[in-house]
Amino acid sequence: MKHEDPRPLAGGENAISDVAQLRQRARRDIECGAVTDSYGADREAVLRLLNEALATEIVCTLRYRRHYFMAEGLEAESVRQEFLAHAQEELAHADLIAARIVQLEGEPDFDPRTLSGRSHSEYVAGDSLEAMIREDLVAERIAIDSYREMISYLGSHDSTTRRLLEEILAKEEEHAEDLSSMLRGVASTPRVGAAGTRGPPGS
Repeated sequence: MKHEDPRPLAGGENAISDVAQLRQRARRDIECGAVTDSYGADREAVLRLLNEALATEIVCTLRYRRHYFMAEGLEAESVRQEFLAHAQEELAHADLIAARIVQLEGEPDFDPRTLSGRSHSEYVAGDSLEAMIREDLVAERIAIDSYREMISYLGSHDSTTRRLLEEILAKEEEHAEDLSSMLRGVASTPRVGAAGTRGPPGS
């Protein structure tokens, strides 16, 4: 029995190209690497967004590392380890984003002179353990909204970049939940007063 090819070869926006067309397109503009005619997004816009995401991840890495080294106090040790883990994960995100930029025939922008201007989140040092956690949580919430908007913008036009950002978004949401729990814990920890007695936060 002859089996019909189920792919719609013509007509409609979801039509599948025949093999000859695929081979012809692959040989044309071969220097473009992974970027083929079927790439549906505005590549320049995507590269700009990815470089902004790259700057955001680098700034977050630097802020987390500062907080890791500067955190002190009785309740700081476990929080410091979370700061370090988050810093390492943000750096891994930056590497993934930079690699995707190169795949799209772009150049990852690591210029330190413009990082903070391109980053969506801010670099805020924080003058206490609670302030550090709070600033990191604010930054994660900014990143979460940024990635959600990028994912929505990409839609089905660049599924590879969308999936990458979805994976990073999931990790940023995890970071935000970790920080929210830490903030509640630090805020509820009694502090030692001047006379050596333990009192409520702010005493």
